[in-house]
Amino acid sequence: MATSGDNSKTALIDGLNGLLADHLALYFKTKNFHWHVTGERFRDLHLLFDEQAVEIRDQIDAIGERVRKNDAMTLTSLGSAMKHTQIEDQDDTTLPANKMVEELRDDNRKLVNRLKELKKHAEEAGDNATDGLLDDWTDMAEERVWFLNSTLK
Repeated sequence: MATSGDNSKTALIDGLNGLLADHLALYFKTKNFHWHVTGERFRDLHLLFDEQAVEIRDQIDAIGERVRKNDAMTLTSLGSAMKHTQIEDQDDTTLPANKMVEELRDDNRKLVNRLKELKKHAEEAGDNATDGLLDDWTDMAEERVWFLNSTLK
């Protein structure tokens, strides 16, 4: 029989794997836009997208390790990541720069929402380490949203 603690831990692991999938997908999309952005703001956006991709990439291992430290299994492939992500693919290499910025802003907002949802699961599971990391990751994602949104004004 599953206990409330078991349910909390399961929700936490599922959430962390979803967060891992989102980071993998968002990293790849951000690098895609970094490689394909064109136009008057090329240099600024090229550099901004690269900075944001590095920040997202650097969180991927920490998320996977939180899953393993909770004695659970992570995602194992791109296919498994795509089943768990809320970030949609974007294969259009001719997307206008502003559309790229809008899409990344909106995807990062989705990430903020997932992070905030995951926080309550970490608290319920008593996982203080994940709880603290979620605060940091939320702050970083909110900053990315801010930068991207400010770029559109």
